[in-house]
Amino acid sequence: MGWGGSAIGRRYRNAIAAPLLFSHRSSLEHDTGFGHPERADRIRAIEAGLERRDWLGWERRESPEVELEHVLAVHPQSHVDAVRELSERGGAFDLDTPLSPGSYDAALHAAGGAVALTEALVSGAAPTGFSVARPPGHHAERARAMGFCLFNAVSVAARHALDSLGVERVLIFDPDVHHGNGTNAIFHASAEVMFVSIHQWPFYPGSGALEDVGEGEGEGYSINLPVPARTDGDTFLSLAEHIVAPAAREFRPGLILVSAGFDAHRDDPVGGCRVETGDYRDLARLMRALGDELGAPVGAVLEGGYGLEPLAASVAATMEGLTDGGEPRSVGADELTLAESERVRRHWGL
Repeated sequence: MGWGGSAIGRRYRNAIAAPLLFSHRSSLEHDTGFGHPERADRIRAIEAGLERRDWLGWERRESPEVELEHVLAVHPQSHVDAVRELSERGGAFDLDTPLSPGSYDAALHAAGGAVALTEALVSGAAPTGFSVARPPGHHAERARAMGFCLFNAVSVAARHALDSLGVERVLIFDPDVHHGNGTNAIFHASAEVMFVSIHQWPFYPGSGALEDVGEGEGEGYSINLPVPARTDGDTFLSLAEHIVAPAAREFRPGLILVSAGFDAHRDDPVGGCRVETGDYRDLARLMRALGDELGAPVGAVLEGGYGLEPLAASVAATMEGLTDGGEPRSVGADELTLAESERVRRHWGL
């Protein structure tokens, strides 16, 4: 099947409403300490780059504080209490995940931005959107903060869409260089969410093997696509075009959320892959075209990316890919894609 959009899909692409960019000043108050890669300068760099380009014509919205009932649909009360209490007194869940007095509020607004984005997408109030906030979320498990992450914002948003907005199926696409272990675990036994991750492996956090396909009713709905260090953007695109897109067509999501991590960029100081800025534009175009075809709105939630210049450039490129109307760049299925498709084909007709 090609990339031609359905009538419903074209409505999203051609909507008169401006795309929405959600953010909140609380992201700057989550203090991780000197030398930590997940720092407030990430947000400053993104916003400075976008301001120079007049925000690419996107409408800015302030992220609301999330309603706790939405967080509690994913995380237990004990986890919420632990994040709040550790934020109040200062401390750390582990060496990677320090908190300050502003961390709890930042995490509430990060989740709130993802939820508000999802509501705007599903209602048709926005053709697309991006929640740019910190801390990131995809490593946070139900009852464990880790890997810079406190609340799993994209999971909270997906759960809200399923429980309250009439969406029956959600695709979460996660091309962050680190496996989104939290999102994977939260929906591991669910057939309502297809979680697809392209990530460097072996690498932190050590999860995300090709053989991890979910469990119980969710068997087959976790699609983990590990790649070796130094993998370039053509392989990311190959996996997305020849595995992610065909599986998604069969799954038929009503909403597509991108866990938008940019630490697979060749200039990122943390990751070890070789993705270029323009490749993120192509990945976003591919997701947008897939959403057009399926009649599913597409939005992004910020995850990783720690080199300030490549992060800012890649966020802007992603925003362009979600809105510029260009066709996604097509690449042939490479050797890794062909090998990994054999495993995925056990559950989906690629």
